[in-house]
Amino acid sequence: MRIVFMGTPDFAVPALKALAESEHTVTLVVTQPDRPKGRSGQLAESDVKKCAESLGIPVFQPERVKRPEAVERLRAEKPDAIVVAAYGQILSQEILDLPRYGCINIHGSLLPRWRGAAPIQWSVIDGDRQSGITIMQMDKGLDTGDILLQEAVDIAPKETAESLYDRLSALGGPLVLKALKEIEEGTAHRTPQDNEKSTYAKMLKKEMGCIDWSRPAAAIDCQIRGMYPWPGTYTHHKGKTLKIFDADVVSLPTDAAPGSVIAVGKDSFTVACGEGALALNEVQLEGKKRMKAHDFLLGGHIQAGDVLA
Repeated sequence: MRIVFMGTPDFAVPALKALAESEHTVTLVVTQPDRPKGRSGQLAESDVKKCAESLGIPVFQPERVKRPEAVERLRAEKPDAIVVAAYGQILSQEILDLPRYGCINIHGSLLPRWRGAAPIQWSVIDGDRQSGITIMQMDKGLDTGDILLQEAVDIAPKETAESLYDRLSALGGPLVLKALKEIEEGTAHRTPQDNEKSTYAKMLKKEMGCIDWSRPAAAIDCQIRGMYPWPGTYTHHKGKTLKIFDADVVSLPTDAAPGSVIAVGKDSFTVACGEGALALNEVQLEGKKRMKAHDFLLGGHIQAGDVLA
């Protein structure tokens, strides 16, 4: 097949490499325009652009892919299929209808659960036991198209959004190649989604990382892992921001108010929650470097009875 590939972040890179190394021909890679990054504001290329250039594949970076001139650029490729993985723009019906076999999406969840911008993060935040990759025939809705293939993975007890992201990213390539083979052979089975079972993975914002200690310890633990590495989770101690990177749910009966430090050990300190307690193992106090709780405690920053809010 002649393939146009659309993607932007590192999540899409393994799929692009798999397609480039297959019997298919990737004639064009479409990715987001270079954007300012960091404090310097220097323009940075997307991971997909870097990969495409290393593979010698032409790159197209329209500001808006729906614009007529962008659509005509895609049409000129005469693609048999357009493969999409975390591209970052909504495709028009004109683009969806353009390829012979339509547009195929690599989505980081077990649809219809977690449609939207941050499916991998929300699967961890919400405490799901499984996540996975869905290969979907795209339609005009938001992740509402028919399911072609799915592959599930178990979410480990200490899984973070980062580790799950990496695992799912590696699955996309082999699964989309299998789907393309079935499409080409006419054996692909399309399963409509059950809209009543859908959930929405809204875009994460920095303020979502603020910890509400009145919530159950298990829910806060999921928040910490699901928002790692971005936007990250944080609380406040004596007027300073305290970022939290790693924690464990512990069984420690207490009637202390949520947010109260109820125990200080050698390698962690324990905070009362609305239900249960959380032992904090790795933190970063405002103005300090990230460190294990053991080193943080050596500085005498935390004592039993302190309150985080």
